[in-house]
Amino acid sequence: MRVRDFLKFALAIGIFALGTQLAPAADEAPVQIKALRGGTPVNQDLPPGASHQERDTGPKERDFVQQPPLIPHNTANYQITKNVNKCMDCHAWQRTRETGATKVSVTHFRTREGTELDNISPRRYFCTQCHVPQTDAPALVGNTFQRARGLQ
Repeated sequence: MRVRDFLKFALAIGIFALGTQLAPAADEAPVQIKALRGGTPVNQDLPPGASHQERDTGPKERDFVQQPPLIPHNTANYQITKNVNKCMDCHAWQRTRETGATKVSVTHFRTREGTELDNISPRRYFCTQCHVPQTDAPALVGNTFQRARGLQ
């Protein structure tokens, strides 16, 4: 069996297994999952107040090594496009002294090949790919996550 055929087979088995676990028994009602977005489709913006973000708190401790820092303030209406990055109004190196914001890490100025740039690397420009605002939202599902031992 070729690798490609094996992967297709394994994917089919996984989908089948997942489907059988998620399907309710004949006498059970379907499980209703409440998403943080409520009923708002993913291609629409959330209505104001649909989710709560912490406002201007101190940075939270990280839970695992290499975790990107959480954003300790509200980011509603922050624009990040190819031409504008609202985060850099405060976090750019030349602005941090006057704003008191954390400087962007030096790692954000390197290309994949390790070349140092004089501006943010395009692969690190869209901050919210990795950094998310802190929130007081309850967990949607139970879990047994434990902080990394070295960070406890």
